[in-house]
Amino acid sequence: MKIKSYLAKPFAGYIYKQIKKGIETAVEDQQATLNSLTKIGSKTIFGKEHGFDSIKTAEDFAKQVPIRDYEQFKPYIEKIKEGKHNVLWKGQPIYLAKTSGTTSGVKYIPITKESIPNHINTARNALLCYMSETGNTNFADGKMIFLSGSPELERIGGIPTGRLSGIVNHHVPKYLRANQLPGYETNCIDEWEEKLEKIVLETIQQNMTLISGIPPWMQMYFDRLAEKSGKKIGELFPNFSVMVQGGVNFEPYKAKLYESIGRKVDCIEFYPASEGFFAFQDSQEAEGLLLNTNSGIFFEFVPAGEIFTDNPTRLTLKDVKVGENYALIISNNAGLWAYNIGDTIKFVSTAPYRIVVTGRTKHFISAFGEHVIGEEVEAALMKAANEENVHITEFTVAPMIAHDAGKSFHEWFVEFENTPKDLAAFAKKVDDNLRVKNVYYDDLIGGNILQQLKIAPVKKNGFIDYMKSIGKLGGQNKVPRLSNDRKIAEELKVFVSREHLSEV
Repeated sequence: MKIKSYLAKPFAGYIYKQIKKGIETAVEDQQATLNSLTKIGSKTIFGKEHGFDSIKTAEDFAKQVPIRDYEQFKPYIEKIKEGKHNVLWKGQPIYLAKTSGTTSGVKYIPITKESIPNHINTARNALLCYMSETGNTNFADGKMIFLSGSPELERIGGIPTGRLSGIVNHHVPKYLRANQLPGYETNCIDEWEEKLEKIVLETIQQNMTLISGIPPWMQMYFDRLAEKSGKKIGELFPNFSVMVQGGVNFEPYKAKLYESIGRKVDCIEFYPASEGFFAFQDSQEAEGLLLNTNSGIFFEFVPAGEIFTDNPTRLTLKDVKVGENYALIISNNAGLWAYNIGDTIKFVSTAPYRIVVTGRTKHFISAFGEHVIGEEVEAALMKAANEENVHITEFTVAPMIAHDAGKSFHEWFVEFENTPKDLAAFAKKVDDNLRVKNVYYDDLIGGNILQQLKIAPVKKNGFIDYMKSIGKLGGQNKVPRLSNDRKIAEELKVFVSREHLSEV
């Protein structure tokens, strides 16, 4: 046994025990976190404006601090960018994480000395939990790919600024540096296809044991490796045993990724964002991700149907129920207060508190009153795909509103790895599955108000070509699953496969 894997065992056991202890005190830890946050925040511009000195309970906090999205936080962020101190948190952030929003353009999310351990230690803890539970520590001795945005940072208001993954790259522990791929120069390449080619060349001859990234990126990487080597990934990297993923729902990509690998590997799921590392998979046996309840983040949960109302219900951890869909609201030690991150989650367990991500608050279809969410379309499609042994590369859904004769419908743009033999029958299966998942959609179809969904098959690599055409190929960029308008749908039309379109 090599030294890193040998030393990892006792440390993994220690951290695993600490996390298990934290499960028992999650509610108390959340109250302590809120108390600590508001005590420090009371000295800031924001804290003084919102009477933090008088906040004693979560109910006080909810009364005095309204829920905000980035646009509503922007005036405070602008003060920080101008170089002002003690705006949202004490002093100044040590970084600004630069991320793109669907409505806000570029967003700048503060990261402080106090919040950076949340981003670093949570990823470490997930790997250590995996080691402790499975006994697999051997991957620590091989090469690991941690793809990041460019680690070269610009300065705004004197604050280093860049992509979160590029910022985190500067904090990779020294004991992992020798194992980390790709190299610094490769990570600094901005052009995605050039970067991917360099990553393939750097890694194809290496002893890769852990590969991490968002699923669509990993699939592109696997495809290029297979093209160059003529081998399945599991054969090319015989010691590859751990795949780390997050950022999008894994299920639609799972079958194709495992087919590319050619054998079983363990998978660990993360739930990170620029605003914080919210949850992680702590067990290979249990469903869902363990909520990060003692890492500088205070969580609130708003019933998803109320998130855009004037006075939504705000629940704390002790009030949540399994199976309910909630908008996730966070306050953290980087100075975000009652911040709507735009995600919806539901609890699959409250002992311990484990969640799954169900979609985005603004990514749904309700053009006809159906309020179909991401979780429902993914489940409807994957059930049909599994039954038909069809692999899905990527997909998105938009409403098609009839203005003349005929009825409106949902249009699904789907890139298949292997197209169903009968595309019309496949579309009917997906439609039936969605009707089971969403009673409002079922009523609209049953009432003859909507016609059955239609599938527009996208040609091979069509979504890659689309993302390239809008300058968002690679990195952490993702195609929204759902839209309430036709913007993406109209841009995707040029990438539809005419060969199979007539079959629908």
